[in-house]
Amino acid sequence: MGWYWSNCKLRCSHDPFLQEVIYFSLWCRGLTLLMQVAFNLLIPDHSADAFSPPRLEPSTSADHIVELLFGGLGRWDAEHFLFVAEHGYVYEHNMAFFPLFPLIIGGLARGPLLPLAGLLRLHSRLLISSAFLNCICSTLAAVSLYLLGCVTLQSRRSAFLAALLFCMSPISIFMTTGYSESLYALTTFTGLWQLQKCRILCGSVFFSLASAARSNGVVNAGFLLYLAMKAVVHRKGNCGQLMKTVYGILLVILPFALFQGFCYVRSCLQSYGTDQIPQELVELAVKKGYRVHKELIPAWCSFSFPLAYSHIQSEYWDVGLLRYFKLQQLPNFLLALPVLILSIATITEYASSNLELCRTLGLYKVHSKHTNGFYGPQVFVYVAHLAALTVFGFLCMHVQVLTRLLFSSSPVLFWFCSHVLHKNEPWIWGVKKVKTTSNPAIQLLLAWTSLQQGTKMILAYFLGYWVIGTALHVNFLPWT
Repeated sequence: MGWYWSNCKLRCSHDPFLQEVIYFSLWCRGLTLLMQVAFNLLIPDHSADAFSPPRLEPSTSADHIVELLFGGLGRWDAEHFLFVAEHGYVYEHNMAFFPLFPLIIGGLARGPLLPLAGLLRLHSRLLISSAFLNCICSTLAAVSLYLLGCVTLQSRRSAFLAALLFCMSPISIFMTTGYSESLYALTTFTGLWQLQKCRILCGSVFFSLASAARSNGVVNAGFLLYLAMKAVVHRKGNCGQLMKTVYGILLVILPFALFQGFCYVRSCLQSYGTDQIPQELVELAVKKGYRVHKELIPAWCSFSFPLAYSHIQSEYWDVGLLRYFKLQQLPNFLLALPVLILSIATITEYASSNLELCRTLGLYKVHSKHTNGFYGPQVFVYVAHLAALTVFGFLCMHVQVLTRLLFSSSPVLFWFCSHVLHKNEPWIWGVKKVKTTSNPAIQLLLAWTSLQQGTKMILAYFLGYWVIGTALHVNFLPWT
């Protein structure tokens, strides 16, 4: 990460676009933090049936201040990440949450913030650590998206506007709260950028970190596989390059395999572990029916492929093919409808302009009037990636998660929105309608009344989900 930050500093000194991306990202994260404090104070918390472990350490007045300022960042799944960082994988269903994010915030809370131990309990330090980490990671993710866009689209303006849209995306609250989306977006976008620069092993290392942060990180192995297919088709890849790709794919899969191995050892071997579980956590397990690792060996341990993740998702969250297709889930489908429409529009717009390219899976050179920008041939693999995630998320996941899954994984969504805004409002790069900053996102917002309808719809979606999502999420209302 130090190398990455040094590289960014060097580029910043020569690239005003990159400087503006960093400033705007930090401003957006700060605004989200302020909004979550205000909404947390103004709106009473909903009594949700969510994971809510007891606090084992006594609280101080400083803890109450931290809870007031950062308490909204510890809702829904954030409770799991914070709990794992504090206590480890005590309950079986905690193992649905991958370890990289808890390890980092735990290290920050027990390392740099350790001098505050006499003033703040560990949970408060973890909240502060998660806010700091996500602020940094989301900003660096915006930088990576900009750099990736510059290489892939061959257009600094399009990449710049896409990065600014990422800063104010519909999942802004998830990029700030104690979730792993910011960390995942950073590692994924950086890996893609390195891959686009033909640095296969370096990109694979970042993909490996993405796999350690979220389970869907293993999908990034598809980018490496696609590179290998292109090398074989064009007969450009020598044995050494192909072996690099193979090693890269194994590197991407390794964190997932290691974590599943850890889960198997912890859950399926009765001789594992001598750690004592605090009585309060045992009582919570009895009350809620949670399974702890010292109990009877679960049935999934005897499966041919004993994967804890698929079992936990199925048993605890009823995740599976078409399982969410129920009438009572209609509000959640409506919640995911905008990103579904945007995803379909992105795919169809690209495919309709590159029929021959899509027919050959982008593996062969075809005649096309588009050599760069959103319609460029290098974008094909990102569109295919988006299509795969969209279909899987819609059919097999809790559909409301589709929004944060796609916006934290797929750069092409931002490129498409940037393309639409650029086409609708070309004046943002020329004669200004308003006298304001050079930030085109701010220019668009200040010229709202004169914008095209398509532009208004995109900006309203981004801003609406940012504000409404923050208000609902921090008060345990259904925005997960």
